Amino acid sequence: MTLEGRQLFLSKKVVTESEILDGGVLVNEDGVIEKIVVRGDIKKLLAENEGKIKVVDGGDYALLAGVVDSHVHVNEPGRTAWEGFRTATNAAASGGITTIVDMPLNSIPPTTTIENLKTKAASAKGHVYVDVGFWGGVIVGNQDSLRDLVEAGVVGFKCFLCPSGVEEFPHVEAEDLEKAFQALEGTDSVLAFHAELEEDNTVTKNKKKRKDPEEYRTYLESRPPAMEQNAISLITSFLNKTDVRVHVVHVSSASVVPMLAAAREARAASGHRGWRSGVTAETCHHYLTLSAEQVPRGHSEYKCAPPIRDQSNKEKLWQYLLEDKLDMVVSDHSPCTPDLKCKNNLEAWGGISSVQFGLSLFWTNISEKGLDLKTISKYLSSSPAHLCGLQDRKGALKPGLDADLVFFDPDANFTITTDIIRHKNKLTPYLNKELKGVVKKTYLRGQLIYADGEIVGEPKGTLLLKDF
Repeated sequence: MTLEGRQLFLSKKVVTESEILDGGVLVNEDGVIEKIVVRGDIKKLLAENEGKIKVVDGGDYALLAGVVDSHVHVNEPGRTAWEGFRTATNAAASGGITTIVDMPLNSIPPTTTIENLKTKAASAKGHVYVDVGFWGGVIVGNQDSLRDLVEAGVVGFKCFLCPSGVEEFPHVEAEDLEKAFQALEGTDSVLAFHAELEEDNTVTKNKKKRKDPEEYRTYLESRPPAMEQNAISLITSFLNKTDVRVHVVHVSSASVVPMLAAAREARAASGHRGWRSGVTAETCHHYLTLSAEQVPRGHSEYKCAPPIRDQSNKEKLWQYLLEDKLDMVVSDHSPCTPDLKCKNNLEAWGGISSVQFGLSLFWTNISEKGLDLKTISKYLSSSPAHLCGLQDRKGALKPGLDADLVFFDPDANFTITTDIIRHKNKLTPYLNKELKGVVKKTYLRGQLIYADGEIVGEPKGTLLLKDF
């Protein structure tokens, strides 16, 4: 991809990792950031280049690095009725997301072998509006496939410590983890965990406590915080035996964050080197926005795993995030067809659709807390890029990185209605919610891909894989 020439994107609020400045981002012919320019130097720069630089002036709109959503379930091929690459990346572009990383399960086949990865990549190629990376999966017996997947360019691996909800992606036990860690040793890859672990058939016992499956609390009690605590205990028991980075996805219970923080400190003290000392964790927009008390009876669009917990837990998650004991915020976009979201909270599919709205959800929350736009870039762009090893290409406004840019109106409001939802199925707990912050334009490597409510042109995204 080559642009027609150099471009200068101007804004009174250019949001870098360290400051918000009045100036611009100079982009070269290959869609790579050349330099950050302060307002006082712009006139001289343009004069020296005699009309050879195209100026794109965003005025009062903030200029952000594109969001990197490292936790998205696209489901294609195999369950494309749930979500596909075209619809998921269309929604992402309209929400200011310029890179998504696809999870290895819910598609058929799952991304657990090199051949399966090729099948998934073939279904995505030519159909993505934003750049797409891929997680590999760890399941029982596939340890010999892991290094091939690393070589192919997957960003890391995900496993489940409890049933995943789909039979083709079985959960793993301690002995399987031993084999996976051995296979990944020395690769600089990361093993991510769905960190819920049943003990003494916790789920079955708790299902019997309340008889009304339409009440959200029935489901909430079936997946108590103890399941997350049990999982973290198992994960951390491996840390003195391996140098492989570990990551915990979608932390919902604040009770496990001190356990993770202690594990990180211990690993750092033992000399582990790597991003965030080799123990990282994410939480999700729904855990920071919603609370169990507000979930209506019979509305399983709020159901996810682990579950949305109570208000006090939500506030504690916010505290830990802003103390950097949690590292990033992602969507865990996990859609399904409407028939799978029945009123029975125990039987309904456990996943929330939200990829399009994460940036605005996050800004709505943090602006109320008095935080500034740098907070977006830190938790939604830079940290997910580092997790996935993409920090030399994505996640910040700085020279040498892709010019993935977003003009964002931080003062405008909008209401989520079905007619603006771009992901395939329109079920979301955020329907009719008013949010603050509107994405005006999205650029991928300097190319306009979304403007004022419309996708621009054909898919321009690439697959972040080697030789695919």
